[in-house]
Amino acid sequence: MTFGFAPSPAASMPTSAASANSLARMLEPAEWAAAGIPLLRNPREVVNGLHTRHRPRPATAIVAVLDPEERLRASASFTRRPAPADGWMFRNALLAQLRRVIPHDLRRRTPVRTAVLLYCREGDARWTEEDGAWMWGLRDACTLHGLRCGAYITLTRDGWQVLGEGRGGRRPNADSSPESLGLSEAPPPLPRTGGAASEVLRRAAAR
Repeated sequence: MTFGFAPSPAASMPTSAASANSLARMLEPAEWAAAGIPLLRNPREVVNGLHTRHRPRPATAIVAVLDPEERLRASASFTRRPAPADGWMFRNALLAQLRRVIPHDLRRRTPVRTAVLLYCREGDARWTEEDGAWMWGLRDACTLHGLRCGAYITLTRDGWQVLGEGRGGRRPNADSSPESLGLSEAPPPLPRTGGAASEVLRRAAAR
């Protein structure tokens, strides 16, 4: 004979509340489209550049900050933890990466830099609740870091797609090898020089 216990209604309430909160922390495609997300002038170039730099595999998120000319200013990648999709958790993860790679712009009245998110995942290009949680997290993280909320891009084995815009392509995809670097960016800073050793190198180069 087998004995068991059915969970009481009170015991299931926290789980139900947590589930409801998670659903509230996501954006539907219509909400995202109505948010006035700025369009990328050249999404293929942005995707190629980030794919080449970070070589994402499924469950990898890449957050990048672009200047008004759509040049890359900073980027970071991290692996999504195996937990239920929750916009609040995604927001915290994105915000931590942004704080690590670039100073905030909270002192500006109007944001001038834009954050975009590329997420490599399993499945096809259709919107999922996980995508909705990432959208919510990106929008909130941008607000807290003084950035404009930019595009959300999925990368699957079918290719890449800018959600809410319908633009996409077959390459790169989750299985493809990185292509040549194509993302526009500011030139790297010149190395610091000084001292006797630098003077010797300068004279040698001038010969």
